[in-house]
Amino acid sequence: MFRCVLTAAALVLFAGSTFVHAQKQTIGAPPEASNMKLVGTNDLQARSAYQPTIHRQGDRWIAYIGHHGGTDDVPAPVNPMTGQAEPNGTSIVDVTDPAHPKYLRHLPGQEGKYESGGAQMVRVCDGKSLPKGDPSAVYMLRTFGSEAHEIWNVADPANPALITRLSGLKDTHKSWWECDTGIAYLVSGAPDWRTRRMTQIYDLSDPAHPQKIRDFGLPGQEPGSTGAVPTELHGPISTGPNGNRVYFGYGTNKGGILQIVDRDKLLNGPKEPTPDNLRLPEISRMPMSAFNGAHTTFPMLDMPVAEFAEDKDGKTRDIVMIVDEAILNECGEARQMVWFADVTTETRPMMISSYTVPEASGQFCQRGGRFGSHSANESMAPVYYKKMAFIAFFNAGVRALDIRDPYHPREVGYFIPAITQATDKRCIPVEGGERCKVAIQTNNVETDDRGYIYIVDRANTGLHILELTGPARAVAGLPKN
Repeated sequence: MFRCVLTAAALVLFAGSTFVHAQKQTIGAPPEASNMKLVGTNDLQARSAYQPTIHRQGDRWIAYIGHHGGTDDVPAPVNPMTGQAEPNGTSIVDVTDPAHPKYLRHLPGQEGKYESGGAQMVRVCDGKSLPKGDPSAVYMLRTFGSEAHEIWNVADPANPALITRLSGLKDTHKSWWECDTGIAYLVSGAPDWRTRRMTQIYDLSDPAHPQKIRDFGLPGQEPGSTGAVPTELHGPISTGPNGNRVYFGYGTNKGGILQIVDRDKLLNGPKEPTPDNLRLPEISRMPMSAFNGAHTTFPMLDMPVAEFAEDKDGKTRDIVMIVDEAILNECGEARQMVWFADVTTETRPMMISSYTVPEASGQFCQRGGRFGSHSANESMAPVYYKKMAFIAFFNAGVRALDIRDPYHPREVGYFIPAITQATDKRCIPVEGGERCKVAIQTNNVETDDRGYIYIVDRANTGLHILELTGPARAVAGLPKN
């Protein structure tokens, strides 16, 4: 009888969704899930993970996974394949059989802890796609801690070979690489710029011979400028020469900016970083609230909106999905969320909707670690593009959104992995010391052309490979399983 009363109370608290979950995750407990299920896992040698990129190589599917630096407790985890302690770098995993992923290689990154080490970011292009690449090569572009960008040949993913190194930086982060043109937008920290992160644009169509095109950022960040320094870059996404747009996101958890840039003017306009030259490619910018940043700015252009199908104008809309990044543990900041901006009229972008996980659905502020959004999948493969988005939400796992009507995004599934012995604690200062808790910290997410969803954990819990089930599959147009 008492159990029934609790269940009814939970239903009243969050009608139409999930029960209120326990505040504390425990080792051995099952994952929490709705319309998503676990296919396979890999512990990634208990390394804190950032960006996964999934690449098809012949008849194989390979996951390239970037890592943050080590921790105070374990600055360089032991690689079981070599028996050696290695700074966190890049994990290379064969996911051809997603139920049995096979760890192929750990490629060490820069020594250092947390954001100061590792090799967080990774992108991959086939040599046969790049205009001047070696057709037999597969190129992996990665960051090397805060000091460099590197390109490796991973045609044999178990035996990478270094091709190029662009060094002398003070920071790096979330870059973008156009495989059909070779143009790369490298999030960097040029030593003479006034901001930690800006953009260095390179022609990497021949990865063995990089050609610098220009430096780019917001006026006020350039060398020699004065006054207040605008918020730093987080990352760009380009639509390539056909779309002729680059969408830049500035800020992480506060003072965010969406900047829409004319790609042709950016690449071919005057290169000297004067205020006028930096303004020239800009079509518009949309400042966000002081409470929120712009970790990911994902374009979804020419989206048909069923609600507007009978309207004379505006049947399709150009949408940018903006994802903030939660920074502080246990809700020590404003809620970081997902936002949808209508940029159909590019000079007047406007916010049209938002999404967050309801905190009461899992008492997430009390679970430990970060709660709030961080990143979205960035694949533009037809299987999910303009239909579904997958959002990493730290201790709330990954959330599957139906975005076919971007004015009314709707959650249709989620998966919160179980913690393991390897899951690292997260602490906050309290009077007399600190309070630490252990909770899943789903950090980044990606999808492949087959429809599998890949999530990686910031707190050392590894890689989880998922698939949709039930009604969520129908949203994506996938066959029943």
